Amino acid sequence: MTHRIDSLKAPLFVSWQITRDCDLCCLHCCTDSAPGKRLPDELSAEEAMRLADEIVRNEVPYVMLCGGEPLVVPHFFELAEALGRAGVRLKVETNGQRFDAAVAGRLARLPIRSIQISLDGDTQEIYESQRPGGSLAKAHAACRAVREAGLPLEVTFAPTRLNLHEAGKVIRRAHALGAFRFNTGQLMRIGTAARQWSRLEPSAAQYDSYRALLAKEAASIGPEMEFCYSPFTLEEALKESLVEPPATLLVLPNGWVKVAAAVPQICADLRSASLEQAWRAYCGAWRDEAVIDTVRQAVDDGRRHAEANRWQPMTVLNSSQ
Repeated sequence: MTHRIDSLKAPLFVSWQITRDCDLCCLHCCTDSAPGKRLPDELSAEEAMRLADEIVRNEVPYVMLCGGEPLVVPHFFELAEALGRAGVRLKVETNGQRFDAAVAGRLARLPIRSIQISLDGDTQEIYESQRPGGSLAKAHAACRAVREAGLPLEVTFAPTRLNLHEAGKVIRRAHALGAFRFNTGQLMRIGTAARQWSRLEPSAAQYDSYRALLAKEAASIGPEMEFCYSPFTLEEALKESLVEPPATLLVLPNGWVKVAAAVPQICADLRSASLEQAWRAYCGAWRDEAVIDTVRQAVDDGRRHAEANRWQPMTVLNSSQ
């Protein structure tokens, strides 16, 4: 079996979780991030810069820096500037608590594809119920700083039983703040969210109402703001990946490469493998019967997504290097 990715020499996109540390402990977090939860074996600044150099040499066009919260990482700017100055387009995913005019101004010198900020409520009470300790005012200020610096703004909304009643206000807020895109979809049952599932999971009726709201608001707002919510569920995304795997490397804070967010398999270790080797291992993983079986099981039973962060290195991890 061959896929489109087999014809590529390198990924088209690297989603790089540079830390598990964060300044918030969100109930819906899919990466298990929280204050002080930096992994003991996260890549050092020197190792991260070596990987950035490999990304540049392999002509990867697009990288997302995320976490955890990427802005808590001391070498965040060194990393972003090394990539950006080499022409790699960047997306930064942040909760906005540390994103101010100075941060925006520094990033504005780079080829930024977007800054994505989470707005999971339109009142402080609801926002903080899902993001304990978070300040909605700081998140709004971060959105304004992005736009004032001339940078493209994306807003993301994670729907839960706690905040769905404010979804319409968040959509209109995102539009008023100048977002070019509104990202959402069904809550992912991974990480912290999996442990909080009984508290967070919306009902089927709530999801039906939410999707109707999204369609209504998209029609009302028009092309000024793109609504990005397809595929809506992880199961739908995994089905698509079985047919045509994405040309993406998902890099964990310790340099491991994950086959997909919703499954636990690790196909490469970038501490010991080159980016080229990791890419070949990733392409091979989508022909591995064990991986395909795991993905199919995750499609059939969403409860299996809760196992996604119990990482399982594959035999290909060693044989590809």
